Amino acid sequence: MAVAEKMLGFMEKASWIRKMFEEGTRLKAVHGQDNVYDFSLGNPDVPPPERVIERMAALSRTMFHGYMANAGYPEVRAAVAARLGPVYGVDLTGDDIIMSCGAGGAMNVVLKAVLNPGDEVIALAPYFVEYGFYADNHGGKLVTAPCDGDFLPRMEAIADRITARTRAIILNSPNNPTGRVYPEETIRGLGALLENRPDITVISDEPYRAIVYDGRAVPSVLRHIPGSVVVTSASKELSLAGERIGYIAVNPAIPGKAELVGAMILATRILGFVNAPALMQKVLADCLHESVDVEIYRRRRDAMCSVLDGAGLTYAPPEGAFYLFVRSPVEDEVAFCAALLEERVLAVPGRGFGWPGYVRFTYCVDESIIRAAGPGIGRAVEKIRSR
Repeated sequence: MAVAEKMLGFMEKASWIRKMFEEGTRLKAVHGQDNVYDFSLGNPDVPPPERVIERMAALSRTMFHGYMANAGYPEVRAAVAARLGPVYGVDLTGDDIIMSCGAGGAMNVVLKAVLNPGDEVIALAPYFVEYGFYADNHGGKLVTAPCDGDFLPRMEAIADRITARTRAIILNSPNNPTGRVYPEETIRGLGALLENRPDITVISDEPYRAIVYDGRAVPSVLRHIPGSVVVTSASKELSLAGERIGYIAVNPAIPGKAELVGAMILATRILGFVNAPALMQKVLADCLHESVDVEIYRRRRDAMCSVLDGAGLTYAPPEGAFYLFVRSPVEDEVAFCAALLEERVLAVPGRGFGWPGYVRFTYCVDESIIRAAGPGIGRAVEKIRSR
């Protein structure tokens, strides 16, 4: 057989998100788009800002579409740095920025640059499902540190899992799947914990930074943790998930910065990305002050909370992103997802995020779909509790 045994194993336990998304596609073909309530995939449906569309159209006709330096256009990197400096409270230059193929590409570039075979990467559970695959791509091993009952990081859990082989810690705030925003004291605490471990890189995965609610602000990891980098994308804040444009921002205070940046630039090439998409680099540089209408997601969050409250379900209070992490009414959340599926409602089991007993709902759908799903969710809860 030509397929690697490792890949066969990965396929067996592959992303629950994609499995449910594909099941939704099948059901929509049978029952029609409006009769399936798909909360499985964080695929933004809010239109990009008008300026983004205008710049895509205009630049596509006039710009050169060939290669540039692997790190990206110098003028784009400089524009990103100028925008981010005040946001993060640190002095950034274009030399601190590497353009990437989305946040996933950025994460792989960073891990390729910092990991030796057998090194460990700590992720805070619940965590984005692909982190384990990303670590494995570069010979690393994912180690999980569980958050507390409110899904906030516990310093003692992180400290217990740090070993001589630890080379990276991944933060994700606003968090997928919980929607929690990690408070500033948590970020400061992690910085204090790592004062004597300059060999550990904190990777802050921030594609949802611009999608926060109720006046909250996302603390700056770059400001409080010297050995840190940010990986992010325009997938969510500009609704450009399919265009795969993002960047890495390297803390100017990180030990061995020049060597690290050089390693990341080389990794961009040898991983086969070569460079971030040329057109989208230019578009991003012209639209750094743009964002989708977050109020749309806030209204959807409130509608989804209302539906879940009506079904008697409990969940982590979402402060950002567009996810609700909901306690299953029975211990086996996969069984609950199966009951939801009988009502043509799609959600993702929490075990895919390293946290069994919970289910993730994504509210990247119209409010009418959210409200129409309410009766089916209620029936699924009643059925699963009576079995």
